[in-house]
Amino acid sequence: MSNQFPNQLPDYPITRLLDSRAPSVVGRSARLDLVFEARRGKTAIARAYAEPPFRIGRSFDVDGAAYVILVCSGPGVFAGDALDLSVRVQPGARVILTSQSALQVHPSAASTPALIRHRYVVEGDGELQAHWDPVIPFAAARLDQRFELQIDEPSRLYWSDALMSGRVDRAETWSFDRVAHELRLHVGTNLKYLERFTLQAHERSLMHPWVVGGMHYMATALTHHDAVTPETAELLQREIETGGDIRVRAGVDLLESRLVIGRLLASCGAPFASARACYRQLVMRSIFDRPLQRLRK
Repeated sequence: MSNQFPNQLPDYPITRLLDSRAPSVVGRSARLDLVFEARRGKTAIARAYAEPPFRIGRSFDVDGAAYVILVCSGPGVFAGDALDLSVRVQPGARVILTSQSALQVHPSAASTPALIRHRYVVEGDGELQAHWDPVIPFAAARLDQRFELQIDEPSRLYWSDALMSGRVDRAETWSFDRVAHELRLHVGTNLKYLERFTLQAHERSLMHPWVVGGMHYMATALTHHDAVTPETAELLQREIETGGDIRVRAGVDLLESRLVIGRLLASCGAPFASARACYRQLVMRSIFDRPLQRLRK
C-alpha cells in the first residue's frame, strides 16, 4: 500500500484479472463487480473489478460505512451498449453508493437499446444506501434498464433512482424513443416490490394530467428497515410536504411492515434535487437513526 499512487485503486485480488474483451467492444460492453466486508467496526472493499468506462473511486469512511462514488467515465451510453453492475454487501458491512453525475443516454439510428443491468445483494445484517443521479434520455434515445435488489430479512436498505424527461434546459422533453425500466426487490425468497414501466412518447402523450402532467423529474425511494412503521411513514409524508414547493409532488406509502416507498415528481431540477436530499435525510434521521451525512463528490 505504501507504493500506491493517490488516485490508484488498491491492489485487491480481483483487480488483477485480465480484461478478456475484444478491442471492438471496449467502452460499449463493460462489467463492474464490488464486494464489501466488515473489518473491525468498519467496512472495506474486499474485491473489485471494473472494465472501462467504469471506474471505482476511493472508499471513504463515513461513521463506519464505506462511501464509494461509482464513475462512468465515458460520455454516456449509446444504442447497443451493455453495462452490468454487481454489488455484494456481506454480513455486518455498511455501504453508501452514489454516482458521480447523471447518466446521459444518447440518440442513435440503431433499433437496439442501451442495456443497463444492476444486481445488489445485501447479506445478513448488512446495510446498503444507494442514491443515484438521474438518467437523462436524449431525443430518439432507447434505454432498457433493470435493477435487481436481493436482501436478507435482517438487512437494511435505502435505494433511490431517478429519471428526467430529457434535456429540460434545451426544451427537449419526453422526446426519447423508448425507456423501459424495471426495479425488483426480493427480501429473502419473497418478491416484495416490483416496479415496471415502458415509456414511448410517440405512442401517447406523456404530458397528460393522468401520466406526468407538467413534471419532468421523477424518483423512487425504497426503505427496508426494522424501524419502518405506519407512524414513520406518516412522519415522512408530513415532513416532505412541509417544504410547500408547488413545483414538487411527493407521496409516501407503507407497503408492508419494514418497507416504505417514497415517490417524488418535480417540474424543475433544483427543487427536485433539494426534495430528494431532504427525503433521504428524513429517512436517515427518523428510521436509520443516523447523524446528518454531508456526502461530497
